Amino acid sequence: MGLGKPEAGAIAVVTGASSGIGEWLARLLAARGHNLLLVARRREVLDRLGAELAAAHGIKAEVGAVDLADRAARGELCAELGRRKVQVLCNNAGYVNWGLIRDLDPASERMVVELDTVAVHDLTLAVLPGMLARGSGVIEMTGSLAGMQPMPGCATYAACKAFVNSFCESLHGELQGTGVSCTLLAPGPVRTGLMDASGISGVDGVGGSLVWMTPERVARDTLRAMERGRRVIVPGAFAKVNALSGRYAPRALLLPLLKQVSAQVVRRGGG
Repeated sequence: MGLGKPEAGAIAVVTGASSGIGEWLARLLAARGHNLLLVARRREVLDRLGAELAAAHGIKAEVGAVDLADRAARGELCAELGRRKVQVLCNNAGYVNWGLIRDLDPASERMVVELDTVAVHDLTLAVLPGMLARGSGVIEMTGSLAGMQPMPGCATYAACKAFVNSFCESLHGELQGTGVSCTLLAPGPVRTGLMDASGISGVDGVGGSLVWMTPERVARDTLRAMERGRRVIVPGAFAKVNALSGRYAPRALLLPLLKQVSAQVVRRGGG
């Protein structure tokens, strides 16, 4: 059980493939010979990436320019995936808001919920029946260390990632013995475009390589975990320490500390 060789007529679906971890998951899957369906909003970026990977690795790279926060568009994609032979699903697309929830745009907060939780759930349910019928397949979900602890100043995102973390680990347990595996990626800070997209670009890289990991390294670690059918991968020593503290530190101590961290992120973000 786990990620094996590409199956005939099958595709690997990667959401959030236009940058960051998603882009590198797509690159590494293509290098293994998997045909791809690249999903994100920016068609021109996906077209360039797909053409590059097809030429470099002799694979077929399809593009799905879909806003996964849009229920109608997401429903069309899910219907298509239900008809396809999906060997790999990388649920990687995500969005984050920083700030006190009372100050944030409710519409933007709803987008976080749709993209970070509902889309993950919908896409998983779309591909799972086919995988179970064939007795093979791999699902990856990108959760977060934020989902292992409360995050004042990032409340909705942390709650959404807590859902993803728990959903993925629970599904991993349910799938034992089916030939289908489910791996949770729970990264700490990663140098991606996520901070720029959320308007917090100034914080990217603060703390250096001890804190921040590259998307390539995270994607490579994730693929190795998928190959082995692992339940959870937390890349990097810093992230592993934070995962333990997030789970077990007393909330009376942790909440004020994380509130200060979030406030500094927002202040630095404008820089």
